[in-house]
Order: sequence, then structure tokens, then C-alpha cells
Amino acid sequence: MDTQTPDLFTPENGDDAAPIERHASQAYLGYAVSTVKARALPEIADGLKPVQRRILYAMGDAGTSGFAKCARYVGEVLGKYHPHGDSSTYEALVHLAQPFSMRYPLIDGQGNFGSRDGDSAAAYRYTEAKLSRYAELMLAEIGEGTVDFAKNYDGKFEEPLLLPARLPFGLLNGSFGIPVGFSTRIPSHNLKEVAAAAAHVIKHPRAKLAELLEILPGPDFPGGGQVISPAEEIRQAYETGRGSLLVKCKWETEQLARGQWRIVVTELPHGVSIRQVMEEIEALANPRPGLGKKEVSQEQKRLKQFILDQIDQGGVRDESDRRSKLRLVIEPRSSRQKPEELMAALLARTSLETRYALNLTWLGLDGLPETKGLAEILGEWGEWRLQTARRRTQHRLDKCEERLHIVLGRLLAFARIDDIIKLIRAADDQAEARQKMMAKWKFSERQAEDIVNIRLGQLTKLDGVKLNDERKSLEAERKDLKSILGNDRELKKLVVRELDADAKLYGDERRTLIKAEERAQVERTVVEEPLTVILSKKGWMRARTGHNLDTSTLAFKDGDGLLQTLECRTTDAVIVLAESGKTFTLEAAALPTGRGDGAPVNTLVNSSADDIVWMGSGDPGQGLLMNSSAGLGFVCKLGDLISRTRQGKDFMAVGEGAQARPPAPMTSGKYIAALSSDARLLVFPLDDVPVRPNGGVGVQLLALPDAETLASVAVSDGKSLVVSGIRRKNRAVQTLDAAQLAAHMGKRAQRGKVCDVGFRPDRIGS
Repeated sequence: MDTQTPDLFTPENGDDAAPIERHASQAYLGYAVSTVKARALPEIADGLKPVQRRILYAMGDAGTSGFAKCARYVGEVLGKYHPHGDSSTYEALVHLAQPFSMRYPLIDGQGNFGSRDGDSAAAYRYTEAKLSRYAELMLAEIGEGTVDFAKNYDGKFEEPLLLPARLPFGLLNGSFGIPVGFSTRIPSHNLKEVAAAAAHVIKHPRAKLAELLEILPGPDFPGGGQVISPAEEIRQAYETGRGSLLVKCKWETEQLARGQWRIVVTELPHGVSIRQVMEEIEALANPRPGLGKKEVSQEQKRLKQFILDQIDQGGVRDESDRRSKLRLVIEPRSSRQKPEELMAALLARTSLETRYALNLTWLGLDGLPETKGLAEILGEWGEWRLQTARRRTQHRLDKCEERLHIVLGRLLAFARIDDIIKLIRAADDQAEARQKMMAKWKFSERQAEDIVNIRLGQLTKLDGVKLNDERKSLEAERKDLKSILGNDRELKKLVVRELDADAKLYGDERRTLIKAEERAQVERTVVEEPLTVILSKKGWMRARTGHNLDTSTLAFKDGDGLLQTLECRTTDAVIVLAESGKTFTLEAAALPTGRGDGAPVNTLVNSSADDIVWMGSGDPGQGLLMNSSAGLGFVCKLGDLISRTRQGKDFMAVGEGAQARPPAPMTSGKYIAALSSDARLLVFPLDDVPVRPNGGVGVQLLALPDAETLASVAVSDGKSLVVSGIRRKNRAVQTLDAAQLAAHMGKRAQRGKVCDVGFRPDRIGS
């Protein structure tokens, strides 16, 4: 008897059976697509996610003129269009009504809808809502054939696939979402500027980004603030669709009696609350030991004393109210201090100055997620708006022609009103009357039906003059509508006029100031002197005064050894690169000195114990060739690697199983040499590698088969290249001349040729 247990996941056990791995991958793929397309990413057409679109449509379809309970709207949305949780639906409704979250709220709320300090909204049985005036721009044309409808989840109702937005609301209110494999963070913008930029793109489809940035210079956050990033940084973010903008608060000095003064913060960066800033200042004044530490560090003690010297005890308070809205008061310890110095200290160490990560990822008109630049976004939205305007015009033309047909029938009836009345009275029913009218006077079926459906009293009161006037008006309207549909230029003019009109009616002034400034920094008096930073293979770091150290005298822990030394100055910043591609920045003067082993790098920065592969310092403009063991790379500058926080900066993205490698310094050479672990050398032009100041994955430098990695890279002038490796357990070095290098010349991403130098090479360059 066979007692073997059958495999329930083999195809032999039924048509629906499948290996668990395949089933799991298919199920997860379906989930991923659902989160991307049906939940987290906004459409470029109307700037909305599905739940937001359904909320607005349900509220508009409800037909209420005033405020109604939010519970009613939540039930309407869940019951008809969105079969998900009531809490998530209500949260989406609340978000659409929060003036500190939405630059142009699409819902007017009545009751407690939360605060920017993170307070939750009241339950939906207590709050009320109605559509705001801005929602008119979303829904005004919904019934004019502008968008397609589809059946809801149970097939009983219809819902719009998109809303006919008259303005690019995705840019106006921004969006935030994290689906599977993607993320988006779109800032809000000013309505007048967006409308003008959209009109410019419609009139000039090949408009350059520089032209658009003159009209739309940057974000316009609901809470104001100031964008201080340089113009080039803003341009690059809007060109690529990715970047980060430096935003700081707005503050002023209030003069008090007897020469006293205090600082009042009136606007904060977007997403920053007064509670958050106060907690950050409190953490500086009363620091706590880090995770696994028994006492605070020397740096924390120094910062504590610094803050206590600057700010009066209990001198930070929230005086916000209905009249002043946002008012954070900071009182100095002494009136002899300078307000600028006090604010510089706080800006550098709190969220009063922060970075806003910009990621313009959308679902395009083709339904696919993609990161787009500003010009591409406005161009694609312009196509959508022209499409909806054309469909609206065609719908109006159809209605116009239908009404004109009825009016012409009534005019024909007016000329024979007595005969028609006799015919209708003599007929047995309406069907007979219609047939006789169509046969005798050439009425169409629609005209005849209209005449017989008019009550006798109204039929005898037909006014020929009014009917003729209406006919002329309808014919003129039909002519105008046909001219628009028959001429793309006229259609564009119409859309541009509507954009200008909406900007005048709904627009307001910019709230966020865009003015480039230097990032706040607190200077510390440090004696400038030569310093040598020592990094061990296991990530221990220390510093020794002076240069030209004898490294043979350095002692390390068991199993550890020297990885790299770096000669710099005590005033320099030291950048370290981890295998994960993350970079950290340390102050050279703050590194541990003395005769000990130093400190692990992960105790100097907030990071896991990643193995450090490289450290550097010097001119921020120094070019570097970033590379990974997977053979990927790109060009950047040393200053691009600088991290402003202890958490570090995700600079180079490396795949699973790959590691970041020490970057190669850029010299005056015009070629890149890449050596694989199986001793194949490829030399190709430097111009083939892109410059990526914001980091990323990079491009393939040379082709690598499975199990092989990138061993070393260098920048060469094409005339000579130093190659080193192991020969009989000893290091061997050889210099390839121009003729030898020519044999390895090729194109980027090729396999390269074996480097035959009499030993196995593992490093190139000096």
C-alpha cells in the first residue's frame, strides 16, 4: 500500500494547483499593482488617488447644498464606491479638508479636523463637511461627457474613472504615498503660477524648463516658510523629478521694554509642528544617553551648555491662537546676544530648517507609474485638458443640435398649428398622431414625439418670434462649437482663456518665499592644525596630530588592521562611505584622539555597524568616480557625499549581494579603466559615464558574468596605467603604456580583455 503523502501543490492534483512559490509571487504581484494603481499614487490628470476621487464624487452626487455629517459621506463612499475601511476613508476626507495639509482644500470642514501638531480629528459622527469652492474646478464638467464612467465594485452604480479637473491639482495640492516599489512626494504650488505655466505649455508645447521656472519658481506650501535652496538645485529637482529642497521658518524680532527682545516664529517648514520644534529644543537642553549608553556623550554635554547659554530657562512657548494662528516665542538668556546668532544655532540643530524630499512620481495618462520632470508633467496634463475640453465641446454641440432640431420642429408646427391640433384630436392615440404628422408634413420622429407630448394649452401658445430667436441663437452657438472642434488652435485658445479666468477667480498670492540663502551653521572655534585620521578594517576611527605618520607603529585590536589613513586639517569634514552605499560626515576635530583604539564609526553617527570601505576629505569640488562590486558607477563631486545629519545619506544604491567600493579620484584623464575580479581590463571614454550629484544606482561600467565582481577602477590619461597584483605571494607592479592600453580600449559595459602582465592583477591606478 502506498502511504506517500501527495504533494498538494503540484499541477497533477488539479487545474488550480500550483507551486507555493509561484502562487505567492503572483499574489504579491497583484497586491503590488493594486497599491500602485488603486491606492497610493495620484493620477497626473486630476491629481487624485482613487479614494479621494470617490469622496469628492460621492459628495457632489449627494446634492447637499450645506454642511452634512461626515458619517453620511463616509457611508455613501463605502456603500457605493470604496469597499474598504471606514477609518481610512474618513482620514482621506479629513486630509482633503485640512488647510495646513492642502494648499487649496477641496472640502470645507466644520468641527475638529485635527491640527498641524498631530492632533487627530474628531469622530465622523461629530464633524460636518461640504465641498469647497475649489471642488467646483474638479466637478463642474462631470456631467458633460468629459470623462469615462465604469461600474462600481458590485455593478449597481457607476463612478468616474477620473475627474475633469480644470487645473493641475496634482501640482496645486501635492501628494504623498508609498506603494510597493515606488514612492511619491509632490509639493504644493501656487494656483496662479501653475495656471500660467500650464497655459504657457499649451501655447508652446516645446517650452523649456527655464521658461517654466520663471513663471513657477518653486513650491508654495500651505504654511508658508522660505525655500533657501539655490536656483540650480531647484532646477535640477524639477528637471529630473527628484531632489531635495532646503526650507526654513520665517521669524522676526519683537522689541520689548528696556532694550529686551524676543524671537517670534510665524511660519514653519511644511510638515513641521510647533510641538516637534519644542521637543527638539528640550532634547538639546536635557539630553538623554543614546541606546546602550549609560551617560550622555561629550558632544551632547557641549550642546546642552551651548543651548542653556543661548535660551532662557522656560523661554520657549507656544502662543498660537485663532488670531495669530502660528506664534512660537523664543526668549534669549541675555539681551546682549544677537538674534541672528541665536536663530543660527536653532536652525542648524532643529527642524526650524529642514529638507523637503521631492519625488514627482505619478500615474501617467498611459496608466503607468513614472517619475516626471515639470515640463513633462505640464505637457501631459495639457493633453488631458485639451481632451476633456474637446469632449465637453462635442457634448455641448450634440445638445445644441438636439435642441435646434426640436426648435425647428416647433417652428414647423407653429406654421400649421390648427391643422396639427385637428390631426391630434382625430387620432386614436399618440402613435397614430406621430405617424400622420411624419407622413403629411415631414416631421422627424423626434420632432413629432415632442409635438404630441406638448399639452394642448401650451401648444396653442407657441410663440413664433421667441422660437425664431432661439433658433438663431442655437445656430450661432453650433457654428462656434464646430469652429472649435474643427481647429486645434481655437481649442487651445479656449483652454488658455479658461485657465486665465480660473486663475483670476480662484487664485491667491504666494505664501512661501523663494530666496536662496546659505544653510545655517554654528561655527565652533577650532585651532587649525594638521591631522591624520586612521580607519581600521572593522570600522574603528581615531585621529593623530600631524602628517606623515609611521603606520607600522599603529596598534589595532586582534583580528583588525589598517584600512586607510587620511591627512587633513582639524577644520575639515571627514566623509565616510559604507558598503551599503550610505555616506556619513564627521567633524575632524570631534574625532577621538589619544593612544587608544579610537571609537567605532557607528558610535559617532546614528547608523548600524556597516563596514566602512572608504573615507575622504578636502575640496568639495573634487571629482569622484563612484563604483560598486556589481560593476555599476557614476561621476559626482566630493561635496555631493556630505550628509547633514547623523543618520547619514543614502547616496549610492547597491543591489542585493553587492557592495560599494572606494571611489576613484578624478584626475585630468579622459578615460576610465575598470578591472574585473577575473583579471579582465576595459578602458573607455569618461564621457560615457553620467554625472549624478544626487547619487543613485549608476550605469554598467563593464560586463560581469555571475560570480565575478569589479576589482578596481581608475581614471587614466590613456598613455599609462599602473597595474598591481600578487606574484608568488609578493606584490608586483607594472605600468602599461599607450600601446598596451590601446588593446583594452572599447565601449562602456563591454567585457574587456584579459590583462596579461605576468601576474594576477587586483588593483589599477596609483
